[in-house]
Amino acid sequence: MARSEAILHPVKNIHGGATLAHYKNTAESVSAVMPAPAQVVIAMQQHIGAPCTPLVKKGDTVYVGTKIGDSDKYISAPIHSSVSGTVTGLGSLLLPSGQTVETVIIESDGQMTPDPDIKPPVVETAEDLVKATRDSGLVGLGGAGFPSHVKLTMNPEKPIDTLIVNGAECEPFITSDYRESVENTENILEGILFLKKLLGIKNAIIAVENNKPKSISMMHSVIENVLGDKMSLDVTDDEKTQALYKIASDERDVDNTIQLMRLKSRYPQGAEKVIIYTTTGRKLPLGKLPSDVGCLVMNITSISVLNKYIKTGMPLVARTVTVDGGAIREPKNVVVPIGTSIADVIEFCGGYKAPARKILYGGPMMGNAVIDVNMPILKQNNAILALDRKQAEKRVESPCIRCGRCAKACPMNLQPLEIESQLRIGNIEAVKALYVEYCMECGSCSFVCPAKRHLTQVMRMAKAEVKNLK
Repeated sequence: MARSEAILHPVKNIHGGATLAHYKNTAESVSAVMPAPAQVVIAMQQHIGAPCTPLVKKGDTVYVGTKIGDSDKYISAPIHSSVSGTVTGLGSLLLPSGQTVETVIIESDGQMTPDPDIKPPVVETAEDLVKATRDSGLVGLGGAGFPSHVKLTMNPEKPIDTLIVNGAECEPFITSDYRESVENTENILEGILFLKKLLGIKNAIIAVENNKPKSISMMHSVIENVLGDKMSLDVTDDEKTQALYKIASDERDVDNTIQLMRLKSRYPQGAEKVIIYTTTGRKLPLGKLPSDVGCLVMNITSISVLNKYIKTGMPLVARTVTVDGGAIREPKNVVVPIGTSIADVIEFCGGYKAPARKILYGGPMMGNAVIDVNMPILKQNNAILALDRKQAEKRVESPCIRCGRCAKACPMNLQPLEIESQLRIGNIEAVKALYVEYCMECGSCSFVCPAKRHLTQVMRMAKAEVKNLK
């Protein structure tokens, strides 16, 4: 069969960033399924976009997978019950972002009975896929929470040629994506092949940091086992950790490939703009989407969850969460029903071995501090960290020594020091001219600063001030 020559994308070096201690204590902790909690509190906004309106009322009986919230807005995602039981009321919740959202409170019957109306969707076209993705309630599970059906809506004027499967997981402690990649490898590959076929995307790059050789090795083996004589191995290194597979295509002169790409372990390798550049060499301009540069970026767990929904019809009602930190007695990965309280999850992990001085949704670099252990698990939560006194020690600022390390560490080539200076004197036009809107708030500048200046918070405030100019 005639084909044009496939291209093995070389790994691009990330600009700046930071070398972090990994603390992947739970990497070999097989995901434990948590039993039904006594109660779940399910927030009606667990995504970027419009909040959902509750579809149930006090006294209603619900099952696992029953839709309990939805919105007619395009950028939104429905929300489903994670337990079977009875709605005991509606409430409100203050999120770490400062936003107040409605909640549905459900008393569990402990049975975890699936909704009898659940059945696998019929997905035969790209339009079917978009509808099924929305119906599943899937949002970006890497932390962003962007409704996934919006990403999968193809624009003919912006053709996608590359699917980037983001398995970098570069934050310390977090191993939930890693566990998904080694526990459900075949399911992930099925999802990749399904997306490629229905969306007409010829090339896929599975990108994983090189500190996860088991993940890459397992993906390599599964690709060989599943594709068999439908593929040929084109390029590989001695360790078989970077390879390009050509897949037999029904179309002539068209390459159909999957590339395993081993990324250098450097934070923030998994950020969307960064991973697009390091895997393809393409730069994402300010205000543009990955589709503007021909890419679709999907978190590796998001693809796995979507494929499970297509096969079973069970929407997103639980997710794997890494539970770790110096205060946790038994760090582990836990499959948690959405809406379970942090307190219940920590109790499942043996409780505390030391006082928790700070609790985070997510990792230590970009996670959000929570003030109440009764806060529920949200769809986009990939970790709960309970930090002990030493880990949570407050950084005391000292005067800037103008060493320039913050600028050197910024993956977006920004000048945090200059932005801070202009913000301090109220010159917001100058702040904007310094491209602060490119800031991802990754925390690299703060991490490397020898004066321990709170530069990430400064950048966040500066972005808010620029936004107010408009």
